[in-house]
Amino acid sequence: MTSQTADLTATRTRTSRPGAIGLIRSGIDDLRGRRRLTRYLVGAELKRTHADTAFGQLWWILDPLLQMAVYFILITVMLKQRIPDYPLFLFAAILPWKWFSTTLNEATLSVTGRQTLIRQVQFPKIILPTAGVIAGTVSFGFGLIALGLVYLFFLARLTPWVLTLPLIAAVQFVFTLAMGILFSAFNAFFRDVQNVMTHALRLWFYMSGALVPLTTLAADHPTFYTILSLNPLAVLFESYRNVIWAGTAPDWAGLLAVLAFSGAFLLVSIYLFKRAEPAFARIL
Repeated sequence: MTSQTADLTATRTRTSRPGAIGLIRSGIDDLRGRRRLTRYLVGAELKRTHADTAFGQLWWILDPLLQMAVYFILITVMLKQRIPDYPLFLFAAILPWKWFSTTLNEATLSVTGRQTLIRQVQFPKIILPTAGVIAGTVSFGFGLIALGLVYLFFLARLTPWVLTLPLIAAVQFVFTLAMGILFSAFNAFFRDVQNVMTHALRLWFYMSGALVPLTTLAADHPTFYTILSLNPLAVLFESYRNVIWAGTAPDWAGLLAVLAFSGAFLLVSIYLFKRAEPAFARIL
């Protein structure tokens, strides 16, 4: 009888565990039902990330401008590449890249950086990387001021298509959120993730056509070009450049493909995060 009772209890425990759909719904409900906590954590994240610098949010204006200057000297002076209005061409990729890389780093460390809070307070942990991504998005808004400053020197490139920037940014936000949620869970179990990410992001930047158009590879390296073209950031950079530098429409087909992929990726990330969440208090 005791054995039968134990087996019945174990069976009930297994069947009571939510499946993939249940975990995804739980994660979405956590995000929708804790908006006040999310807003608080976003504010705290903004204060934390900028309180230790003299310029604070102003650094989001200065840093991409300085990066643009460095790469401009490297590509045009040292490597003798000639691209019309190259500073604006560069900036169209550097600004969204800074948003992506900075936000992903912050989101990845969001769980391991809140060990005391996680141990002492019961709350949905998925809010932590989400707040990090939202805080990075707010900072990205300050970076658009730098874009306005660059445009002062290239007013002929300014067209109404620049008004579609929020649509491109929305696609990037979904992709970044999916990455942030997934890597924050991985980093809780494997602390080397944050170390490897530094080098991986640097390589990713160069392989996304940030400095030169990927189309320069099409003739001599068609296979390599095709592979790199599947990179979501390459598609996003192309759309940013279309509306900022070329003055044309974004790559709508590419954006829809990235959005569909990012949406599915986000659901998978939520599932994996919720699956790992019960172990956070124990392993941190």
